[in-house]
Amino acid sequence: MIKQFLTASLVLASSALFAQNVGKITDPVEWINPLMGTASKPSLSNGNTYPTIALPWGMNFWTPQTGKMGDGWAYTYDADKIRGFKQTHQPSPWMNDYGQFSVMPVTGKMRFNQDERASWFSHKSEIAKPYYYSVYLADADVTTEITPTERAAQFRFTFPKSNDSYVVVDAFDKGSYIKIIPGERKIIGYSTRYSSGKLESFKNYFVIYFDKPFTSANAWKGNSLAKDTLELQSDHSGAIVGFKTEKGEQVNMKVASSFISFEQADINLTRELSNDSFETTKQKGKAVWNKTLSKISVEGGTIDQVRTFYSSMYRTLFFPHRMYEVDKSNKVVHYSPYTGKTMPGYRFAGTGFWDTFRALYPFLNLVYPAINKEMQEGLVNDYKEGGWLPEWSSPSYSDCMIGNNSASVVADAYIKGMRGYDINTLWDAVKHGANNEGPQATGRRGVKYYNELGYVPYDVKINENAARTLEYSYDDFAIYQLGKALGKPASEIDIYKKRSMNYKNLFDPSTGLMRGKNQDGKFMSPFNPFKWGDAFTEGNSWHYSWSVFQDIDGLSKLMGGKDKFVQKLDSVFTLPPVFDDSYYGGVIHEIREMQIANMGQYAHGNQPIQHMIYLYNYAGAPWKTQYWVRETMDRMYKATPDGYCGDEDNGQTSAWYVFSALGFYPVTPAVDQYVIGAPLFKKVTLTLDNGKTITINAPKNSADNKYVQDLKYNGKPYSKNWLSHSTLLQGATLDFNMVEAPNKERGTSESDFPYSLSTDTNK
Repeated sequence: MIKQFLTASLVLASSALFAQNVGKITDPVEWINPLMGTASKPSLSNGNTYPTIALPWGMNFWTPQTGKMGDGWAYTYDADKIRGFKQTHQPSPWMNDYGQFSVMPVTGKMRFNQDERASWFSHKSEIAKPYYYSVYLADADVTTEITPTERAAQFRFTFPKSNDSYVVVDAFDKGSYIKIIPGERKIIGYSTRYSSGKLESFKNYFVIYFDKPFTSANAWKGNSLAKDTLELQSDHSGAIVGFKTEKGEQVNMKVASSFISFEQADINLTRELSNDSFETTKQKGKAVWNKTLSKISVEGGTIDQVRTFYSSMYRTLFFPHRMYEVDKSNKVVHYSPYTGKTMPGYRFAGTGFWDTFRALYPFLNLVYPAINKEMQEGLVNDYKEGGWLPEWSSPSYSDCMIGNNSASVVADAYIKGMRGYDINTLWDAVKHGANNEGPQATGRRGVKYYNELGYVPYDVKINENAARTLEYSYDDFAIYQLGKALGKPASEIDIYKKRSMNYKNLFDPSTGLMRGKNQDGKFMSPFNPFKWGDAFTEGNSWHYSWSVFQDIDGLSKLMGGKDKFVQKLDSVFTLPPVFDDSYYGGVIHEIREMQIANMGQYAHGNQPIQHMIYLYNYAGAPWKTQYWVRETMDRMYKATPDGYCGDEDNGQTSAWYVFSALGFYPVTPAVDQYVIGAPLFKKVTLTLDNGKTITINAPKNSADNKYVQDLKYNGKPYSKNWLSHSTLLQGATLDFNMVEAPNKERGTSESDFPYSLSTDTNK
């Protein structure tokens, strides 16, 4: 009897364990937690995200606002009060927002000041989905619901019985306008607030309609109600309109905006909301999300893994966001921040290429090429209207970060098959950016030194010089690759091939690391490889020494060959998390995130080193990539408010996870290859835009079985450590045989290694 009981218990236990694996997903949007990464603060980022209530790449997003007006930390998980529901375009708290305004229901006293109108709330009474948000505001006794379209949204306020129910509209400070039109139950206004760059004639025009007449209407500015006017322009303008409500009465509000005009805002509202009810808009939004997410279907993961996968994928589908609109003649038009005029064609904004060139744009090129084609057309317009390609667009040129990585974004798209846009203008644009120094971080700072010496010197008062050199070297490679793809003559493109090797100028044989170099050719001294900043960007030499995306084989040779290269890679994880923060004068959040991760010097929370795990594939130790990929996915990501290990950064850190979960990663954008890691799920199906599918099978995948014993590609044994993008587009079935112990024989031959410029026989 006891034996039978134990046997039955073991069967039940194993069944429960098996049941943890999730089967086919039919409703992927319901697995997303928009609160992932929101438990963040300036000193420690667990994502620095906000719950983005929007459609993929929508022009406008909505979010509950817990922070004060102008605070980049718009929503933080540990906050107690909501101040409003904000239309936002914010790419990151460090970049802050542009064109924002908010609405907020209140009851009782007419309160419109952001502190006075704020209400306590609880996550227990909060529902956050990509297409729908609801929260109970305790002080007002009002439930607020939001459902978005690309340029509009519907709100539903459930009020208590009150003669004094209100909705506040806050157009924010820095110059705003409001007008209440009671006869039409309408409010119009605009915000001119933005945080970075220089914008010409910038306004975000909004129109708001209610389904219930106003019992009162007041404009306000600053902290005072306006007298005898329902229209005003001031530094800080707003409106508050009142209603008499019964208990449980729902007041509906429709809102849309435009960067072009009030008329265009009305066009956007009519086109996107029409006569739809709140529930209809909600269901349409859910359908859009499910259609977009269903491009990748995962099966056979744990509940946590599925939630984390789709929550990460959700973050890859926002930036850059659309800044174009469709006018009354059904023509695509956009506001130009460079001229202040309405111009024809596409435009996108809200991303920094320093982050997103690495994996986000390659992800779009694989899974969503149609939207990236529009983005490339938008870059053509950026160049034509502003004279430069952006490096950080927020929403115009923003003086932030380093590099000339627009070259990578342009090159990777074309090399991965994007067509049907003005690539010749973009070719001119990348060459212009590579050989000139532009305003607000466009072009290349220190380009004269770089082109003459082959590096940006340490001692010429150009900050982060070694990092600039390494990134320019890769960017030159991207330009060279694009030139080859376009059939440009050697006389035009060979200079970029030559400059692609400039990384060698900063390699210090005595330390085996990259090091800043003075104008006289001598390395800067003293040198501390653990010093953050200074010659590097948000990292140290241990992080940036791997930034030779284009020629890992060449880097391996500089480090003494494959065995020593692998040992050097191992050192990143075995070194203690020590640091020198003297350049910053204190511990920046990126340092703290590395220190507490318990992964040595590996700093996954920031972008420069995120590809480094995959470099074992270039030196015959792919099983070490497989180990560290799984470790990083398991330990550094979870669909919880503290679910990231640093800034999420416009989809880049999420794209790393999504690619890695598939089993491969684009180490070198502008090359037709992905480097193989280890898939996370038992099965993944990618449905491509061309109708083909990529099926990734790993039926024995588990927490223990993290290593690749062997791989079959379309039924045939496949030994290489990389996959071809163009071949995958023809449709593919990848069968991974996952095991518990590493296979130290597979992928060890040099013929199996991924691309390096030094070994490119077609160069």
